[in-house]
Amino acid sequence: MDHAEENEILGATKRYYVERPIFSHPVLQERLHKKDKVSDSIGDKLKQAFTCTPKKIRNIIYMLLPITKWLPAYKFKEYVLGDLVSGISTGVLQLPQGLAFAMLAAVPPVFGLYSSFYPVIMYCFFGTSRHVSIGPFAVISLMIGGVAVRLVPDDIVIPGGVNATNGTEARDALRVKVAMSVTLLSGIIQKKKKKFCLGVCRFGFVAIYLTEPLVRGFTTAAAVHVFTSMLKYLFGVKTKRYSGIFSVVYSTVAVLQNVKNLNVCSLGVGLMVFGLLLGGKEFNERFKEKLPAPIPLEFFAVVMGTGISAGFNLHESYNVDVVGTLPLGLLPPANPDTSLFHLVYVDAIAIAIVGFSVTISMAKTLANKHGYQVDGNQELIALGLCNSIGSLFQTFSISCSLSRSLVQEGTGGKTQLAGCLASLMILLVILATGFLFESLPQAVLSAIVIVNLKGMFMQFSDLPFFWRTSKIELTIWLTTFVSSLFLGLDYGLITAVIIALLTVIYRTQSPSYKVLGQLPDTDVYIDVDAYEEVKEIPGIKIFQINAPIYYANSDLYSNALKRKTGVNPAFIMGARRKAMRKYAKEVGNANMANATVVKVDAEVDGEDGTKPEEDENEIKYPPIVIKSTLPEELQRFMPPGDNIHTIILDFTQVNFIDSVGVKTLAGIVKEYGDVGIYVYLAGCSAQVVNDLTRNRFFENPALLELLFHSIHDAVLGSQAREALAEQEGSAVPPQEDSEPNATPEA
Repeated sequence: MDHAEENEILGATKRYYVERPIFSHPVLQERLHKKDKVSDSIGDKLKQAFTCTPKKIRNIIYMLLPITKWLPAYKFKEYVLGDLVSGISTGVLQLPQGLAFAMLAAVPPVFGLYSSFYPVIMYCFFGTSRHVSIGPFAVISLMIGGVAVRLVPDDIVIPGGVNATNGTEARDALRVKVAMSVTLLSGIIQKKKKKFCLGVCRFGFVAIYLTEPLVRGFTTAAAVHVFTSMLKYLFGVKTKRYSGIFSVVYSTVAVLQNVKNLNVCSLGVGLMVFGLLLGGKEFNERFKEKLPAPIPLEFFAVVMGTGISAGFNLHESYNVDVVGTLPLGLLPPANPDTSLFHLVYVDAIAIAIVGFSVTISMAKTLANKHGYQVDGNQELIALGLCNSIGSLFQTFSISCSLSRSLVQEGTGGKTQLAGCLASLMILLVILATGFLFESLPQAVLSAIVIVNLKGMFMQFSDLPFFWRTSKIELTIWLTTFVSSLFLGLDYGLITAVIIALLTVIYRTQSPSYKVLGQLPDTDVYIDVDAYEEVKEIPGIKIFQINAPIYYANSDLYSNALKRKTGVNPAFIMGARRKAMRKYAKEVGNANMANATVVKVDAEVDGEDGTKPEEDENEIKYPPIVIKSTLPEELQRFMPPGDNIHTIILDFTQVNFIDSVGVKTLAGIVKEYGDVGIYVYLAGCSAQVVNDLTRNRFFENPALLELLFHSIHDAVLGSQAREALAEQEGSAVPPQEDSEPNATPEA
């Protein structure tokens, strides 16, 4: 049995029948009794907050130090082998990436090793993800390098008459100082993010708008920045490093202008490693199910490049740039220069937000895959501690590395003990074996970085996808990419967040409007323009909006209502005046027009012929005043289609309405009421009803009769009202001082 036959059988056999009253708001409220909410007194809340119990202490410790929860429950026999293999695999990848990303951060390579050691150890204690690999990340490293080069450019003049070598060392020392300051400030922002969110900066609010298209567009632009910054090392040319607006253009032009001076040996080594890594990664991907662990290609590339460089003395013989001195041992703690904070706070904010967004995104992805949860607030604290405390030990800002995290998870890692093992391998290099890599060509590190950008460059495939699915998300992606590419990553991110905010406003300001019709013999109401079977109910127009009604779209809503339904009170009023003149002319009674209609103008003049003064800020809540029935002879003078007696506003998709929206709604009720058309509200949520009540929309109790539980209730209520009017021979609705009429039952 195929799905079509199954659906046909279900449609023919499954039925439900309901017999109940027509639920207007007053009728429904008579049947409901609100639950009594017992709220604790302030004293009880304070007592509970300051009561110290062993359970509360234990939960606080678990929250602040997650390792105290998972380490005692560590399943040694099940986890140790996976963590061991994963730690070694991640460690051999972390070594070359740490050295390479230090080049992006514009600091000596050894500081990349420090950043691969201290933060990883701290995250093991404070982080909640079992699989992410914390340490240097290309995008964050590039952002650090941008601010370091901006404040300490290549051509800076170091006072003291130093030679070229000492001048370079002094310049690098200043850049390390800048990197430490940015790292400390970004860590403080991350640790205090929740506090700041309640204050002036509201960083948490901004992080919400880092949508997937924004993040992917941003990281793609960052990949282009990284690629252009690595070309100089791959070609072996000496160029100035640029930062800020159009830095990617300046860097590319500088490399192209110096391409005639490229170092052929450096380019050859780099391309050889590039081809090895590219082919090896394809091999790893194709045979990942058969391999016990991915082949550590980056580590082999480092070993091979170092061996070739040392064996052929490439640095001395062919002027190939190498890593250089890697001092053994750990540096003592040092205080970052806080006097630089006012120069780097914009960069620190951007780094804090991007670092957290990348980390929490990967952490949630891996957590969902393995069936556990990560705590976003604790991740903020963990990253903040890694950066702020790490800055005291000369590290630069870190985040989650996407490639290393996939390796750590894919090779069987179960807990962060795998990360600890990887950091211990880095410690071994720092303390004992670092000198072995001093001959490593920078072109090899450049090739490693460029190959690892492949995944980010693949994000260009998002463009056709977003073109098919959402032009707004495509706009976010493109504007983020272009602004981040040409304005720099810091100002590009700010621009992207502003664009994301504007798209939210645009979506609510320009929602979709639909006129609904009934699927015959059901209580189902669907877009009448979308399906042939759906028919409009005679005399009734049902209008739907899929957004809140507030100051930015309230006027648009009113205009769309008149345009989509084709029922414009002003046009109806004009047509009726014209019909009355024709009718009066025919019967020879010029006063008939004044005697027939109770109310023609939308505004009532005072006794002295002047209009009463009105307060523009006061919400006018009209009584329901409808015109009296026109003589049947007059109907033949009316234009076709003047038979609508009810407008139903479907509020099922409206989640709030502000004071401006309430004023607009009150105006709609009054405007249609002046031409004899009722306006009903259907499907209002409790929040919308509260908004209407707070803004005194129901100050006239008769207006509660306009509120219905569902569209079908409103339709039945309208039909019952018209049927009753026909029986009585007239339709005189409740006046301002009248009591609400009893709602007839279905």
